Amino acid sequence: MVACRLRKIDVETMRRLLLLRHAKSSWSEPGGRDHDRPLNRRGQEAAPRIGAYLARHGLIPDGILCSTARRARETWDLVAAEASAAPPATFTEKLYDASPRVLVDVFRGANPKAASLLVVGHNPGLQEVATALIASGDLEDRERLREKLPTGGLVVIDFAIADWSKLHLRSGRLERFVVPRMLEAATD
Repeated sequence: MVACRLRKIDVETMRRLLLLRHAKSSWSEPGGRDHDRPLNRRGQEAAPRIGAYLARHGLIPDGILCSTARRARETWDLVAAEASAAPPATFTEKLYDASPRVLVDVFRGANPKAASLLVVGHNPGLQEVATALIASGDLEDRERLREKLPTGGLVVIDFAIADWSKLHLRSGRLERFVVPRMLEAATD
């Protein structure tokens, strides 16, 4: 079971999706391929804070899917170093520059035994799929998410389904929306 503060996920009837946009990346290599862009210093500092947040709040997923882009892989490596109980990631090209439709298909194909799934990917796809999946949750957080999913942003969505294949739009509840800047200022 995955704990989240006092709220637990019932693995028989619930699924939790954690969407993590890669941390801030560098544009400093002229002529380089977008897929090969590394994290910049700010991204290298923010990603471990997200990992520590996941560990501290019991948000360690059962499964991890990560884009093959360098900035996403580097983000995951830094997050995983802080969230040491996390299983190994599966890297998939499908997450790079994915549309919301492709992302939903990827989620539906996730391991049915995984009650919680972390996906490390990119905008605009992650922001668009998050807003399309969410039907309820904190209104202020939902509005902030509609406006922007910043680099290093983490969106946690709960679904009342027992299998990822049953996932559909407007069926999730936004459990939380966390950005690295919030963690800089917070003591928790």
